[in-house]
Amino acid sequence: MLLIQNITYAVGGRTLFESATAHVPAGHRVGFVGPNGSGKTTLFRLILGHSALDGGEIRVRSDAQLGIVAQEAPGGEATPLETVLAADSERTSLLAESETATCASRIAEIHERLVHIDAHSAPARAAQILAGLGFDEAAQARPLRTFSGGWRMRVALAVTLLCEPDLLLLDEPTNHLDLEATLWLTDHLRAYPKTLLVISHDRSLLNDVSQSILHLDEGKLEMYSGGYDSFQRIRAMRRAHQQVQAERQEAERARLQAFVDRFKAKATKAKQAQSRVKLLEKMVPISVMRGGRRVEFDFPRPVETASPLIKLEGMDVGYVRGQPVLCDVNLSVYADDRIALLGANGNGKTTLARLIAGHLRQEKGDVVRSSKLNVGYFAQDHLDQLQAERTALEHIARYMPSAPQAELRAFLGRFGLSQGKAEVPAASLSGGEKTRLSFALLGLKKPNLLILDEPTNHLDVQSREALMEGLNEYEGAVILVSHDRHLIEATTEQLWLVQEGCAKQFFGDLDEYVALLLERRKARRAEEAGRTEGSERADRKQVRRDKAELRKRLAPLKIAAHKAEEVLSALGSRKAEVDAELSDPKVYSGPAHLLAQLARQQRKLEAEIEQAEEAWLEAHGAYEEALAEEQADS
Repeated sequence: MLLIQNITYAVGGRTLFESATAHVPAGHRVGFVGPNGSGKTTLFRLILGHSALDGGEIRVRSDAQLGIVAQEAPGGEATPLETVLAADSERTSLLAESETATCASRIAEIHERLVHIDAHSAPARAAQILAGLGFDEAAQARPLRTFSGGWRMRVALAVTLLCEPDLLLLDEPTNHLDLEATLWLTDHLRAYPKTLLVISHDRSLLNDVSQSILHLDEGKLEMYSGGYDSFQRIRAMRRAHQQVQAERQEAERARLQAFVDRFKAKATKAKQAQSRVKLLEKMVPISVMRGGRRVEFDFPRPVETASPLIKLEGMDVGYVRGQPVLCDVNLSVYADDRIALLGANGNGKTTLARLIAGHLRQEKGDVVRSSKLNVGYFAQDHLDQLQAERTALEHIARYMPSAPQAELRAFLGRFGLSQGKAEVPAASLSGGEKTRLSFALLGLKKPNLLILDEPTNHLDVQSREALMEGLNEYEGAVILVSHDRHLIEATTEQLWLVQEGCAKQFFGDLDEYVALLLERRKARRAEEAGRTEGSERADRKQVRRDKAELRKRLAPLKIAAHKAEEVLSALGSRKAEVDAELSDPKVYSGPAHLLAQLARQQRKLEAEIEQAEEAWLEAHGAYEEALAEEQADS
């Protein structure tokens, strides 16, 4: 389907591709990864013929239809459904011609072609794609001009998906999606029947969709079989092997050079010395692939404050008085909470985040804040808050006016903004670089509550992993809005569900929430297809309500059992460390007070483990007993 043969391409004096080669077979789904700014989007332009190569060639099957999401969001009075259907130009033109054609043979040809392209099912398929991307029936009939830019970009994505091109090129397709739409898109792409090349930094999507990973680094392309986790594992193994081989080669080089230096002046050894010189000349240095630049998100330790940090009591909030987006919210955020906000876009996640951040006032109810609450708010429009003409160094210097230049540069370097990038105006930085600068500025405020609204949209995989590590090391509270499932699972412990004007805790984990979404989607499809009667739908709704109620009743017991198990595991690990120290003969010949201290720790841990085991047995038993009772009643 796609052959990239020894291509070379440079822009602005910088070489993006140098003798790069890759082959994408027909019907293959490939994830395309590489550092921000390495040239991934540029390769898409080269494939489409929008830019000319400096060398090499790119070949696509001659009869192949190529598809890419338009960069400009559609607008105007047309509805999303009308816009998506109109994008199928062949269907549109055939239907128009069928209204005016008079030749019997031509009419027959038209209808035969309409049947071949499955034109009659296009409205249903378009509606299904739009529904998967978050447009309900009413939204599909609204004019595009009434939607935000992010929602109109979803329509542009739906246009491309409906056309099902032979080679589908997607560039960060989840950037404007919420978790629900991302899950739908993942399922849709996993079943894509033709060839797919997708640029993404979403680890879950890459693992679930990709059959291979195409990696771009230092101007070269290399294909790896499997998903992203497999790619990472293979690359790490190869890097380790290359490192060992390079070290062995260096040792051998040193040995040969030492022989030459020692005997080159001796006539009896001159011949042997010369042969080793030739060996050295023929020795090709083994290059070790880079491990990737090190990016850190180093959030300073926050000032301690009393809990809860914030308490919402009977709160209504919205943008127009008398029309609240969320009603009767009763939630609290404590100093060590890690919370993810779930719910489709438009349900109020950002509204809730803005209220907690202090950017919105409640219409009704109370918002009680700790006196020392210091919020760091990363908004979706954070890029617009940077001053375009100021450099990263100038942005940081405003908060650290007395700090020396070296300290400012070192601080920016930890966020992946090297010396060269530190002096570039913000307007000239990439999206990922602007995002890292925003995080650097956020860290300077030393917040004890971080509120992050879609923080990963412009970050590559390495930066996302660094953000994950930074959040896990951060000692304050976190509220996260994200479509990145991997980030949610790795950094949060509580889930708040925001939907239908309500915000409340979801008693379950992310897998259970995903299962709930899939169950709802399955039910919706069945209803749309007319396969169920009214009574059956009511029964199914009641079953879902019963299951939700069961999860709600069992969740506290399940959480208690899980926490008890974690405590027991931690105590066991600590006792194993103490036991290992006591088994070392050296400890008995050392200071007596250290031996006594270890012995006391061992006895204390044994007592704590006994108590933890009882707590675990009690909690686990309560959960199992409640579960058994519920199953018996059902």
